[in-house]
Amino acid sequence: MRPEFFLCLAAYFALVLLAGLAFSRRMKNLEDFFLASRNLSAGLIFISLTASWFGATSILVSTDEAMRSGLSAFWIMGVPAVVTVLILVLFLARPLQRLPIMTIPDLVELRYGRLVRHLASGLIIWYMVLLAASQMVALGQFLKMFLGLSYLAGLGLATAVVLLYSTTGGLRSVVFTDIVQFFLLVAGVTGLVIWLGGRWSGADIVELAGRSGKAGYFDLFHNFKENALIAFSFILAWTISPIALQRIQAARGVREARTGLFGAAGMLFLLYAFVTFVGMASILIFSGQPLSHPLVSEIIASKVGLWFGGLLFVAVLAAILSTMDTAINTGALSLTRDIHLQLFPGSRLGPVAAGRLATLVVGLSAFLVATRFQSILKTLGLSSERDCSSPAWP
Repeated sequence: MRPEFFLCLAAYFALVLLAGLAFSRRMKNLEDFFLASRNLSAGLIFISLTASWFGATSILVSTDEAMRSGLSAFWIMGVPAVVTVLILVLFLARPLQRLPIMTIPDLVELRYGRLVRHLASGLIIWYMVLLAASQMVALGQFLKMFLGLSYLAGLGLATAVVLLYSTTGGLRSVVFTDIVQFFLLVAGVTGLVIWLGGRWSGADIVELAGRSGKAGYFDLFHNFKENALIAFSFILAWTISPIALQRIQAARGVREARTGLFGAAGMLFLLYAFVTFVGMASILIFSGQPLSHPLVSEIIASKVGLWFGGLLFVAVLAAILSTMDTAINTGALSLTRDIHLQLFPGSRLGPVAAGRLATLVVGLSAFLVATRFQSILKTLGLSSERDCSSPAWP
């Protein structure tokens, strides 16, 4: 444990709380709370979608996969993320933005009726709970490693911070915390690329990969059939992502939605390219060494100094929390509009109060799952057994 990480954590939490609470506004209806009054600019769409899409798997698991399999690791997360967002830009943003809907179940009901709507609502809420819980698993173990906190204490502290600004300002608070988190994670990943690039050349990586017998390490299409199938599966799932739909609906108009999505596609390509490089270049540091923690965590713990280590520490936190708060907010949107308002249309509980209560319910449900059902999350592939919750973690 290094005590300076406590200061980094405190400063980071103070920063996101300031951003989340300072930009919250008085809200009258669900569109104010969950769609930021449908007034997000292209820049905010770009930043928020990028930050929310780049989570624990992106920064912790993808680097490990890149060190193991090389350039072809880009297919696992990079290709589906970029292709999915481009599909949204080219084919879906315009019709979705113009439809009188707020959620995917709204869209489902237009085509298939109320019964299918209710089934879709349950699936979306459950998936958002699991997605938030998977980020909590990664976060709890990450804080445990660096701060010496118990898994439950770290998890509870972070969840309390996220719920505080999410229940206060809804999507607007989530988006403005995403601004902070976007710049932190970009700075951390970029700094890591520069640090590794300045220490070794591409020729060093080629030489060591050859000596280690890593066949196809620099072949983007190595093991193509398996990687393409994985990428295609992710694309099919992410194309109907309620997170992306929420950002599209929150945009000021079609132009802002498409511009923001296009910018997010470019930034995600760059981030995943950087992550792939970090993993590949790290064989020069860890070749032949068994890792008991994720690669990035090992670099923070033992390979960099105080200031850069602190930056990487908060960059990982930013990647995790930006996905976690989005999953909670999106799940709460569906719980409020697709469950509460459908079952209790004449409820005296106002829409904003209902949204805040739903945010607490989704967040606490995810917390319960993260503390009780880690094995389920591992089975679903939402968190990595070795990278997030194996017994090898301290």
